[in-house]
Amino acid sequence: MNELQIEIAQVAARLIAEEGWPWSGAKQRALRELGLPPRTALPGSELVEDMLREHLALFQADTQPAELLQLRRLALRWMERLECFEPLLTGAVWRGTANRLSDIRLQLFADDPKAPDIALLNLGVQAEAGPEPASPRSGREAHSLLVWLPPPQGFAQPVALLLEVLDPLARRGALQPDGRGLSLRGELSGLRRLIDDTAACP
Repeated sequence: MNELQIEIAQVAARLIAEEGWPWSGAKQRALRELGLPPRTALPGSELVEDMLREHLALFQADTQPAELLQLRRLALRWMERLECFEPLLTGAVWRGTANRLSDIRLQLFADDPKAPDIALLNLGVQAEAGPEPASPRSGREAHSLLVWLPPPQGFAQPVALLLEVLDPLARRGALQPDGRGLSLRGELSGLRRLIDDTAACP
């Protein structure tokens, strides 16, 4: 790690927190803002996450924790609605770096990749093709839909709910921690604990 990598990560973190940029796009945009060549080595996700936590603590400490709690409650409702697909929550809402501009990312597991579509239709929801393709390892589909937080906690804009459909075998080992001992995703019980712990704090 060097000072340039830290500077790139800091700019990327600002773009993520203040403008809702996706992580990969934020890194590339940071290079342009800093006037760096396109082939400049990019910081790793762990460094960007560290800088993002610092940015949120410095500039959004009065709003981000409450926004994160509302997003986690919204994620919980959708995980409960789709419980038959053993959903896992991943991304910023799980990791604790989400704010009102963040999306909710769920991984669903089904032998039939179309089964979640049918379940959503039965719930009266029409899913659309996701803004990002399914990961190469999944060979499955990704969908997205816009959902609203109910008042009075609601945001001014809807929240993007991104659903990735994976083979059930992909769930094995999915809850293993990363190199720093932090989990990359969590199941219903883990999310309930996070919400309960946060709500219990004064």
